Amino acid sequence: MDTGLIPFRPGGLFVVRSTDYIYPLVDDPYMMGRIACANVLSHLYSMGVTECDHMLMLLGFSDRMTDEETDRVMPLVIQGFKDTSEEAGTSVTKGQMGLSPWVVIGGVATTVCLPSEYIVLDNAVPGDVLVLTKPLGTQVAVAVHQWLDIPEKWNKMKLVVTQEDVELAYHGAVKSMAQLNRTAAGLMHTLGAHAAIPVTGSGILDRAQTLAQQMRSEVSFVLYNFPVLGKMAAVSEACGNTFGLMQGTCPETSGGLLICLPRKKAARFCAEFKSPKYGVGHGAWIIGMVEEGNRTARIVEEPRIIEVSPQVAAQNVLPAPGATSSSSAES
Repeated sequence: MDTGLIPFRPGGLFVVRSTDYIYPLVDDPYMMGRIACANVLSHLYSMGVTECDHMLMLLGFSDRMTDEETDRVMPLVIQGFKDTSEEAGTSVTKGQMGLSPWVVIGGVATTVCLPSEYIVLDNAVPGDVLVLTKPLGTQVAVAVHQWLDIPEKWNKMKLVVTQEDVELAYHGAVKSMAQLNRTAAGLMHTLGAHAAIPVTGSGILDRAQTLAQQMRSEVSFVLYNFPVLGKMAAVSEACGNTFGLMQGTCPETSGGLLICLPRKKAARFCAEFKSPKYGVGHGAWIIGMVEEGNRTARIVEEPRIIEVSPQVAAQNVLPAPGATSSSSAES
């Protein structure tokens, strides 16, 4: 799993800590900083922890960048990271920086809490329902956006998707990745979630398998619905097995939480999640179920595609400083 749970001697407290880092995947340094921070915090949120006490930022400067590029890009990355930490109700108390061949952005999120403030992630039982809180397809959107400048690739893709579709999906993906999973963490407590895992670093099938392996009961996860950013399922299909989106192997970065909920609570979770009082801007989706099994996960033969509007997925995330309405997907 992605988060450490460490007993803390005084008063029965526990330290909950997560560490993660990623490489740049979008062309906006500020949003890249926001995505990296949201990604680190998602590991705490998957345990139902809603408050982070402090964060450490990890930043690798590329030795291939000129001094001018470093001076322009890195402050924006740092600002994006800090702004998202403040949105989460915490702050970056210190950082660790160094040179490497690549730009690396990540951090450490730490909180001290009582047992009542986190959720043990091994309690899924047959009959539970699987809910996902962000759409899939972010990596497809990022890749095809880059292909706009590669004629031999774009000439194939434009048969199934327009440039406007690609731009919308890209901006929707960027803002989805930068969105915090904090609301989902709070609802996990309210509605008695049995387990959860952030969908990041690998595909939905791998994350479901990782979670299933942690369960105390002999269960398996079955995935039958795939909420996907608009038109990205068609793009993935046109590329054959290049992405593996419908096979559940397409990596996601800073995706939603995959949550196991009691069947009677799942619909309420989805309704509450998209209610105006939380301001998330999009819904959550029931994507599968828990059945008796051998702690594995599988996808049904023909999973149902739920097209998610990129404008909806992109709501309620701050744009980069100086961004215009034409550079962000608006609701």
